[in-house]
This record gives sequence, C-alpha cells and structure tokens, in this order.
Amino acid sequence: MSGPDQNEQVRQFTVGEDDEGIRLDRWFKRNLPQIGFATISRWARTGQLRVDGKRAKPEDRLTEGQVLRVPPGGEQKPGGKSPRKNRELTADEISQARDMVIRETKTAIVINKPPGLATQGGSKTTKHVDGLLDAFVPAEGEVNAGVRPRLVHRLDKDTSGVLLIARTPGAAASYSKRFSGRSARKVYWALIVGIPEVSQGTIDAPLAKQPGTGGEKMHVDEEDGQPAKTRYRVVERAGNRTAWVELEPLTGRTHQLRVHMAAIGHPIVGDGKYGGQDAFLTGAISRKMHLHARRLIISEPGRGTTGGKDTGGGRLDVTADLPEHFAASMEALGFDEGASDADPRLDLAPEKTKAEKKQAARQHAKNYRKERRGERKTRTAGTRGNTGGDPRGKKRKPSKRSGKPNGKPAGKRK
Repeated sequence: MSGPDQNEQVRQFTVGEDDEGIRLDRWFKRNLPQIGFATISRWARTGQLRVDGKRAKPEDRLTEGQVLRVPPGGEQKPGGKSPRKNRELTADEISQARDMVIRETKTAIVINKPPGLATQGGSKTTKHVDGLLDAFVPAEGEVNAGVRPRLVHRLDKDTSGVLLIARTPGAAASYSKRFSGRSARKVYWALIVGIPEVSQGTIDAPLAKQPGTGGEKMHVDEEDGQPAKTRYRVVERAGNRTAWVELEPLTGRTHQLRVHMAAIGHPIVGDGKYGGQDAFLTGAISRKMHLHARRLIISEPGRGTTGGKDTGGGRLDVTADLPEHFAASMEALGFDEGASDADPRLDLAPEKTKAEKKQAARQHAKNYRKERRGERKTRTAGTRGNTGGDPRGKKRKPSKRSGKPNGKPAGKRK
C-alpha cells in the first residue's frame, strides 16, 4: 500500500502485492482500522468509495496496482479501534530479538525461541515474543515501512525451537492457511520417561479443556474432545530409563504433544504439569522441559519467476539448534544428534494462483464431459448389438421386399 497523496479532501492508495485478492472491507481492517464498517458501507452506498474510478462495494476483491479513492475523515469516535502504536524497545530488547533470528526471507522472519519466553502476553506475562516484534518494523523508506510483523503460530512458554513470524498481514494470512490446511510440516524432538512398547506409531486421542482448570490444562476426552493426532518415532533409548523421540503433530491442539505422550504413559521429561513427579529424572538431567520444535517445512507465498507467472515463493525449510539444557541432557544420556533423520521428506508444491486453479477446474470439467460421452456411446453401442438397433429394446422384424429392383433396370429378360 502506498501512502495518501497531498490532496486534503480525498485520499488515494495503491493496492500492493500483499493485499492482492482481499475484500475491500478487509483492506480497511488491515490498513485503516480506525475507519469502521458502517462508515465503509455508507461511503460505498453513496458512491464516495471508488476503485480505479468506479463505484466499489465492501465485498469487492482488490487487485494489485488498483487505485483506491477514500473520502476524508471517517475515524471512529473516541473509544473505537485505533491503529496500534509501535512500542519503543530498549537496546537490550532489540538485541534479544535479533539474536533469536535464524532465517529471514521476503515474507518471513524465523526465530529460535528459547525456553521460558512466552509467545504472547497474558494477565501476568509482560515479557514475550509478540512484545519484541517492534524490533523488526521496517524504518521509513524501506519496504513495508511501519508495518509490524505478526505471529503465525505459537509455542508453549517452556517449549523451545522454530517459530515463524510473517512480515505483513497478507503473508500472515497465507501462512495461516498453510498451517490450518495441514500443508505445513513440523518435527519436534523430545526426551520422554520410559520406553514405548511400539517404537513408532500414531496417537489418536481427542482433546478438550480439563474442567476446573480455567482452560489452563487439557485432557483426553473421547466423547466431547476435538480430534487430535500425533505421529511419533523412537530414535534412541537409554536403557529403560528414557527415550529420545521425534514427534510430528498432525493436528494443532493446545498442549497436544505433552498430553498425548503423558496419555500413553511416557510423559515428556520435565513436564510436571502433565507428568507429575514421574516426569523428572535424577542425576545430571535438567528439570526443565525437554520439548523442542526442531524443524519446520512450509511453502512461502510470493511471486516466482517462471514465465512471469505467480508460481509461489518456493519452500522454507528451517532447523533450530537445541537449547543448552536439552543439549546437555542428550550428551549425558549418550544420544547422538546425528541419529535423527528428522526429515519429513514432504514435497510441498507452491500454492497455485487463481488463474492456475481456474485452468485446472476447466480441465477437470472437460475431462469429465469426455468420460461421460464415452460412457453414453458404450451404453448405446451395447444396446444396439443386443436388440437389433432399436433403443426400446424390441427386436426388429425383417422388412418385406417389394419385389422392385433397386437402381436402374438391368434390361429385358430373353
């Protein structure tokens, strides 16, 4: 989105790549949140709101490069929603945020979240990743100047590892679709108490909030719980004491990995919330939780270069190093980090563009019609072969000869 012109009466904005395909009312929510939906509807109804000079409706979809004409004013009354102001961070906070970064792309910032740092704030949580995102707001003159990056997913406070942050609202929406659509692939490492009887498998156990905990704790609920699946594989074991496992959540429920491992009798080491005292090992093993988001594989939104078409932004594949306490426990137990293949080997094709989706739909419809025509011809041919060509299924009686020759007479008989 470009800034408004110098005209004090009318504002003009150019739709940017990040806002390609979104509804007009959604554009306002992203870019001018101080203007309420009632005002947007009134402007559209009275013809004051225009896109490329034409009257526009709140539900109209926008295209990159279009010019949006916005009347002056329209801000909500005091108490309404106003744009969020970026917070001034200290030098230490900026340094902390920058030190966590392990990968930066055009659309994303990927960090290795340390254990003990919450992803978002709460009533008693003032220090969190979301509060540090102001360190990544582009300065004036840079691409997406003033746009604050957004969290795409979450990790528990005591879980470390890969955390994806989108640079813009449009990128956040695209990444969120990939997570909700299960096309993103996440691999976690964990140390668990004891050794599972089956070395690899899938835990299928619905989860729900545990009554009486204020939503702070989850439990397995076969009747009212939401579907939850986790794939696991034992990488190595240390006698009968503990095992190192790879975990892959196939759904995204709160505390899913922790609840599932505790449910099969092998809580994650250091997870007293779900494993109680049995979750803590003696000796040199830290009492901190041993759950780490090791790897994330996800396709990026964006424009490719193949034939100038929008082919997506390729694949983002990121691995995060273990935190100090986890690495020390691995060494104490004699586990070799190289023993894990931690490779989902998932071929993630870039998301198709709208044009490509329409073309695929047209081709599918065309193939379907061909198949249907072939079926009709086969049925008709079979019917004719059995009934003498009468579609009603009745046998055709032999025709009576008239006795008259066909064509020209052959001449008189002698």
